[in-house]
Amino acid sequence: MATTAVGVSAVPMTAAEDEQQQKLKKGIAEFYDESSGMWENIWGEHMHHGFYNTDDVVQLSDHRSAQIRMIEQSLAFASVPDDADKKPRTIVDVGCGIGGSSRYLARKYGAECHGITLSPVQAERAQALAAAQGLADKVSFQVADALNQPFPDGKFDLVWSMESGEHMPDKLKFVSELVRVAAPGATIIIVTWCHRDLSPDEKSLRPEEEKILNKICSSFYLPAWCSTADYVKLLESLSLQDIKAADWSANVAPFWPAVIKTALSWKGITSLLRSGWKSIRGAMVMPLMIEGFKKDVIKFSIITCKKPE
Repeated sequence: MATTAVGVSAVPMTAAEDEQQQKLKKGIAEFYDESSGMWENIWGEHMHHGFYNTDDVVQLSDHRSAQIRMIEQSLAFASVPDDADKKPRTIVDVGCGIGGSSRYLARKYGAECHGITLSPVQAERAQALAAAQGLADKVSFQVADALNQPFPDGKFDLVWSMESGEHMPDKLKFVSELVRVAAPGATIIIVTWCHRDLSPDEKSLRPEEEKILNKICSSFYLPAWCSTADYVKLLESLSLQDIKAADWSANVAPFWPAVIKTALSWKGITSLLRSGWKSIRGAMVMPLMIEGFKKDVIKFSIITCKKPE
């Protein structure tokens, strides 16, 4: 179900819960194994929303530059420094896709960047693109679980999660791992889909809202959604500093109509048919993303913080 949940558990998972998580991970990996080539063919190497000025008339040619703008706006919101002495030198890209953010950040900061994904196809393609762009010595990619990252404590100056949090079945474990691998003083950036914040007298979303999210979950391999406020509470519980959050839903509004438009183009249709059933099923629920944003049940959020020195 897509009901309000943050995946917090004080006891070990049951066998059934573990089986459910393994099934989810397998579904996510297969979905992106199948669909990433189609996405790259149409939209390029950045597998995330673009950031748009709300009063702009958006041209189709603007969408790829808007994806770069999303990266830059996220860095600016988190106050990540550019100067030589303070800029990040080690970065982890959690849920890296085909490595667009990793390569961009490595070039921008001259940093060492490690990307992780559940998809072997994505990891292989990300590494190939890094080599083709002359970044093989700066970035590396591997198949790994964001809830059990293969890195030592305190390794990274910048912890980056661009639209991967929505796939995490245990939000507390997800956030805890981001904090664990962050170095003292590091910045953590989470950009993710959330559901709307609940009012003080609400215990859950309305049934019609849950219905929309449940349909999206089944096609995009998403577990229970949480709110931006839930993320803030989790970060507060872990004693993070400089916690900030913002709703960027209005700034990504042109994105899903553009995705649908390209999916209905000849190039989009042929790419979709070649990619397979999981991609087709995902395409079929894209109008629900627009509906969810319009009805204010879906929020596109950024949450940032710093790990104490």
